[in-house]
Amino acid sequence: MERLNSELYLQNCYIMQENERLRKKAQLLNQENQTLLSELKQKLSNKPNKHPKSSGGPNSIPDLNLCSTSNPKPSKSSKP
Repeated sequence: MERLNSELYLQNCYIMQENERLRKKAQLLNQENQTLLSELKQKLSNKPNKHPKSSGGPNSIPDLNLCSTSNPKPSKSSKP
């Protein structure tokens, strides 16, 4: 029983390390995404707009923060 507990403890430690690694990677990707989105918005705002009355057209960029899936504190309700 003690050996099983030790094995489970080690697996849990590994899972927590992997979770932290993935969380950091997700943060970096989100930061990169925000930078690219900002650059794209800046380029489009510098481009002369031929149709000032049109909104939501091809030059419209959706706010990606509204559909962000990165969650700093994941819910603990899901059970394996």
